[in-house]
Amino acid sequence: MKGFIVDSGYRILHGKAYITLFGRSEQGEPFLTLSSYQPYFFILKKDLKKAQSLEDFSFEETSLKDFKDQALVKITVDIPSDVAHLRKGFEGEGIQTYEADIQFARRFLIDTKIQACVDIEGDYSYQNEVKVYKDPELRPLALFSPPLKLLAIDIETDSRAKEIYCISLVCGEVKKVLIVSDKKLKQAESFALEKDMLERFFQLVRELDPDLILGWNLINFDLKVIRKRCQKLEVPFVLGRLDTVTKLVLKEGFFERSKVIADGRQIIDLLMWVRDTVKLDDYKLETVAYHYLQEGKNITFFSKGEEIEELFRKDPQKLVYYNLKDSELVLRILEKSTLLSLYMKRSSLTGLMLDDVKGSIASLDALYLKKLRDRGYVAPSTGHSAKEESITGGYVMDSVPGLYENIVVFDFKSLYPSLMRTFNIDPLSFGKKGIKAPNGASFSKEKGIMPEILEELFEVREEYRKNKDEVGRYAIKILMNSFFGVMASPLCRYYSLELANGITSFAQFFIKKTAELIREEGYEVIYSDTDSVFVIAGKKDPEKLGKELEQRINSILKDYIRSQYYVDSYLQLEFEKVYTQFIMPKLRGVDKGAKKRYAGLVHGKLEVVGMEAVRGDWTPLAKKFQEELLMRVFTKQKVDVFISQFVKDLKKGKYDALLVYKKSLRKPLKDYTKIEPSHVKAARQIKGFKGTVIRYVYTTEGVEALELKKGEYNYEHYVQKQIKPIADSVLMFLGLEFEKLLSGQRTLFN
Repeated sequence: MKGFIVDSGYRILHGKAYITLFGRSEQGEPFLTLSSYQPYFFILKKDLKKAQSLEDFSFEETSLKDFKDQALVKITVDIPSDVAHLRKGFEGEGIQTYEADIQFARRFLIDTKIQACVDIEGDYSYQNEVKVYKDPELRPLALFSPPLKLLAIDIETDSRAKEIYCISLVCGEVKKVLIVSDKKLKQAESFALEKDMLERFFQLVRELDPDLILGWNLINFDLKVIRKRCQKLEVPFVLGRLDTVTKLVLKEGFFERSKVIADGRQIIDLLMWVRDTVKLDDYKLETVAYHYLQEGKNITFFSKGEEIEELFRKDPQKLVYYNLKDSELVLRILEKSTLLSLYMKRSSLTGLMLDDVKGSIASLDALYLKKLRDRGYVAPSTGHSAKEESITGGYVMDSVPGLYENIVVFDFKSLYPSLMRTFNIDPLSFGKKGIKAPNGASFSKEKGIMPEILEELFEVREEYRKNKDEVGRYAIKILMNSFFGVMASPLCRYYSLELANGITSFAQFFIKKTAELIREEGYEVIYSDTDSVFVIAGKKDPEKLGKELEQRINSILKDYIRSQYYVDSYLQLEFEKVYTQFIMPKLRGVDKGAKKRYAGLVHGKLEVVGMEAVRGDWTPLAKKFQEELLMRVFTKQKVDVFISQFVKDLKKGKYDALLVYKKSLRKPLKDYTKIEPSHVKAARQIKGFKGTVIRYVYTTEGVEALELKKGEYNYEHYVQKQIKPIADSVLMFLGLEFEKLLSGQRTLFN
């Protein structure tokens, strides 16, 4: 039977550990496999006697070695918690452990080389319509598209989230709302008590038997509230396929992620998936729905909590429709965004469960440890050491500011992965003689594991390209680009700042080398940035020059790498595009070129990088003004009349809707003690402010939260802080001055 693994874990049955794999078969049946497996880890053979003096345990000698070629012994235990117990005792006595930190279910999947899909063969029985296999034969399979069952849920509560009014569920043809009401409502089941409603909710989850439960801000709000009400009303909080209570692990930091452990199912906060893959102004359900579906919710609230309470009391049918729409939007966004396909492909590449594939360290582990064992080596346990220094960044050349025509842009395709393949940059080959990086790090010439992994991923990506599978290509790109950052993290078992800096030092060297080679060909380089080079085409046809230089520089680099390092080059410089018109601004207040800030026309379309029009901390007014100004400059139109008229229209109130600043709070309001930035001042004006994003404006009263605006707009603030800096950055290249244009305009006003 072919199956897609939805969730993995383990259970202890009669004192023995069993790996549990839950999933959905190709035919649409839910299944569970139980595989007996023994937890284990390693220590150095030379530490065995000392370890035996501390604890009793079973062990076996192996031919496996650590990265320093020292012999290891394998220690086996009965249950996973024994690994943690022994590791703590051994490391407390100075005995190093190896691979003692790997989650037990993940250990099994790594050892069996199963990644997302599995072929199951063996005897089975049925338990509540779930096909259960005990100790079947399991074989890895290529990814297929299983008919996964999806359930979207959403709750509505009182303004303090102390009471749940209703819960919507959408799963296939089932679209209903459970609501506390004494009325008979369409598309709803009514309950006299909140407790009855919650019990029915969990009953429906069991009956529908979804593989994935999804929602918007699902874990940190909906499930957090549901669990709290379950505790209060004594309702079992069980979302999984087993009877065990569902675990909720809540995290508040931006870089930490809350998680739900519900045996046999994945609990997915779609907000997080969207936030990780697309850049939007904000991540409210309404905003994301408009982005993907060109439609929003069916009610817009000003004060949501109070208005929901009023609907609950006076118009529960309207509340039912509103609640149901939220769940419907979640499933439609999931389908339109192709995010499920992306995460399934990432799962099939790494072997991680759907909601774990975002973990770059776990992804590398899942791929690396398989190949490491095949070579007869074992990895160290994670040390969680502190990061002493920062990683060396990519090289960014000081730009040559100005207005230009025909700028040819080149960039290295997958620069860091290509460097790792070319120079055999790998934890296992690190520190051995062979290839020396510019920072002094050395790597052996015997092909490492990381280059082997990357080579296979490049081949898969090429297959995806041939099949025009953009989702697959993107999944590979994310995975490959994560490897460099992982090895620069102290949380990674392969962490080495010297190794990671070996990659960036090669990157800096070759981007500088490329610019040097282009200059030797007789062309001026005005800017380079990590993996890109910007070249003035001059009188030469830019498209023709791009193709010629791409071929020429790649040939020179290939010969150079072969002669200097005696290896084949995987570096590939690509002619990316031509900016027919281009601006590289100066840094404000100094006569020096900006970095990572420029704009230009590509096939008549404006592209802006790093400038105010694409920065979230500037107003929509700044975006509109900069884009229109740049288009006029690039199309050789006069700008003085445009600027004067724009400021005049601003002061007449034409652009009032564009004057809103939006900024995120990086910490709770109470923690801003030393200084009070404008957005913090605005947030403090709102009684009981709980959000993370504040919208505010400048008025004659000063900074005001948008919702509480009383004063008239302070147009002079917007002229000086939003219009003038943008105008100045362009006008300096045209021999014009903003103040002089404005003084002329004031004469007109008078």
